[in-house]
Amino acid sequence: MAKKAIILFSGGLDSTTCLAIAKSQKYDCYALSFSYGQKHSSELDAAKRIAKSSNVKAHKIIDLDLASFGGSALTDDSIDVPIVSENSTLETNIPITYVPARNTIFFSIALAWAEVLEADVIIAGVNAVDYSGYPDCRPEYIKAFQAMADLATKAGIEGKGVKLETPLIDLSKVEIIRKGYSLGVNYAETVSCYKADEKGAACGECDSCIIRKDAFEKAIKKDPTIYV
Repeated sequence: MAKKAIILFSGGLDSTTCLAIAKSQKYDCYALSFSYGQKHSSELDAAKRIAKSSNVKAHKIIDLDLASFGGSALTDDSIDVPIVSENSTLETNIPITYVPARNTIFFSIALAWAEVLEADVIIAGVNAVDYSGYPDCRPEYIKAFQAMADLATKAGIEGKGVKLETPLIDLSKVEIIRKGYSLGVNYAETVSCYKADEKGAACGECDSCIIRKDAFEKAIKKDPTIYV
């Protein structure tokens, strides 16, 4: 019987690399994306295109209204996405682009689908090296969620629980890009920008853009990103 993987799939650089990793490991891939009230849909449009071209077994897009809570520059119209200079240092505290409890919500929905599919793994592109400092991207959080999943599901109680895998968590963004290129990822198709326009063109100013641009430069790869 084929192995099954649910990929938390935003259409960004990290999740697209995870999809390529899963395919290289011969998983049947099921992509899971979220329309959660984010200010732009360009990354989600990219997710649809990449999932289709990657021939995933299924691609579900779940509608959530986290914008009704606000509290993040990614969902709240009253909060601007911060502009970051290429020569400045990224924040060391938790930035305003953090969406409260987002990964916990996403992982929980993935866990429900995993039980129905009898999936072997949930794969998420969280990273604790070159990232914005979100608390739900840390190894201790992933370990805690795995413990909860083992306790909270029928499959877990029966000893057949799904495993939450984070293959990028200890990699630098440079290492992630090199891994993706080795697997044939076309990063021109991905969208990472917090302020991308309707065509997916990146602002080049938010912390996600700065991290991405710096990584392509250090990887000695031509940056395929389209900028406004």
